Amino acid sequence: MNWLYLVGIIIFLVGLMFSIALHEIGHLVPAKLFGVKVTQYMVGFGSTVWSRRKGDTEYGIKWIPFGGYIRMIGMLPPRPGDDPNKVRSTATGPFQGLIESARDAAQEEVRPGDEDRVFYRKKWWQKVIIMSGGPLMNFVLAFVFFAILLVGIGLPVRAPIVSPDTNTCVIPISEQRNECKPTDQLTPAAQAGLKPGDHLVSLGGQKIGSWDDATRLIRSHGAGPVALGIVRDGKAMTLNVTLIAQDRPNPQDPKKIDKNVGFLGVLPAEVMQRQSLGQVVGYMGEVTARVAGSLVNLPEKMVGVWHAAFSGEKRDPEGPVGVVGAGRMGGEILSSDLLSDEQKIAFFVNLLAGFNLAIGMFNLIPLLPMDGGHVAGGLWEGIKRAYAKVMRRPEPRYVDIAKVLPLTYVVAIVMVIMAGLLVYADLINPLRLTG
Repeated sequence: MNWLYLVGIIIFLVGLMFSIALHEIGHLVPAKLFGVKVTQYMVGFGSTVWSRRKGDTEYGIKWIPFGGYIRMIGMLPPRPGDDPNKVRSTATGPFQGLIESARDAAQEEVRPGDEDRVFYRKKWWQKVIIMSGGPLMNFVLAFVFFAILLVGIGLPVRAPIVSPDTNTCVIPISEQRNECKPTDQLTPAAQAGLKPGDHLVSLGGQKIGSWDDATRLIRSHGAGPVALGIVRDGKAMTLNVTLIAQDRPNPQDPKKIDKNVGFLGVLPAEVMQRQSLGQVVGYMGEVTARVAGSLVNLPEKMVGVWHAAFSGEKRDPEGPVGVVGAGRMGGEILSSDLLSDEQKIAFFVNLLAGFNLAIGMFNLIPLLPMDGGHVAGGLWEGIKRAYAKVMRRPEPRYVDIAKVLPLTYVVAIVMVIMAGLLVYADLINPLRLTG
C-alpha cells in the first residue's frame, strides 16, 4: 500500500475524531451549564485508550474512532408512582446502549444529592439546547471548513486563460476524437499565435472578465476578423484573429447544438478563485439543500448501495458514503499524482466540511436514538406545558421518551444494518474521486 494513501486515511480519521470531539463538547458545555451531572465524555467506542477524571466527569479516548458520547444521568423519568427522587436505570434493556451510544460504559446510578442534576428534570428549552448543541457544533465546523475552502483556498473555476490542453486543429463536433489529423484545419487561435497561459482580456473592444464572457462574445461575433486583447507574461498585446463559424454544444445544455457560432478554438484553464465570506453562506446553503434531498431519498439511495455491493453496479456519486469510504477517499486524495498540493488540501477540507454537515443534519432527524429525537421530545414537552398554562390546567408530567423505545430499537437496528452495508460497499466497491 502506498504510504501516502495510508497517511491520507490517518489524516481523515484525525479530522473525524476532532469533529466528533467538538460535537460532544456541543452537548457537554450546555449540560454542565444547566446543572446536569455528566459522568463520561468519550471520543470513540470500544476499549478505553486513555482517560482522566476531573470532578464528576471522566474524559477519555477509545479505540474505535467512529463516534462518541457523553453520559448524562437521568435521561429517563421515573415511572408513574415511582419515587420522584430516583430515576429508572439507564440500562433497562439490551438495546439501551444504542440510545446513549455507550454500550461498553459502566451503568451510572443517581446518588443522594443528585436529584436536581438529572436530565429529565431540566426545563424543556434547556433540554433542546443540550441535545441540539452537538449538531449545531457540526454546522459551525462545516461553516468554518467551507470558509477555509472558499475564502482561504478558493473554488476551481474556468478562467479566460488558454489551457495547455487546447487543440491546435478544428475537430468537427460530429467526430468523437481528441487528436489532430494532418489534414485538419488550424484553429483561428493557432493561426493567430495564441499560446497556453495567454489571458484573454477583450474581444472587439469589449472587456472579458470571465470564461462565460469570452464564450458569449466569441459566439455572438460569428465568422470574421476581430481584435483580441490578451496579456502574455504580464504584457498586454493585441492579436488580429479571424473567427470561423462552427456548430458547437450549447453551454447551458450540451445536448443542444448551436449552429454556425463564432469559433476561436481555445479551452479554458482551471484556476482556484477565492470567494467572499458572504458567498460561503450561499454555497453552504446549496450544499445543505443537496444533503437534505439525499436524506429524504436515503432509503432509495441505500438500495443503490446494495446493488453496488452485491451486483457490482457503479456507485452513485451523490449516494451515501460511510466512514470507511470517506477514509479511503482521504487516502486516494493524498496519494494522487493528478492533483496539486493546493487541490489536495481543498479536497480534504471539502471532505471534512461535507461530512460535518451530513453528520449534523442526520443527527437532527426527529427519531431516537438520534439527537433530534430528544430535541423533538423537549419541544413536545414545551408545547404541552404552554397549552396547559393557557388552558389553566395542571402542569403536565415530563415527556417520557421511554414510551418510544420500541421504535428506537427498530431505528437502531436499521442504523446498524445501514452502517454495515456501507462498510461492506466501501470495501468491495468504493466510490472513487480520481477514477
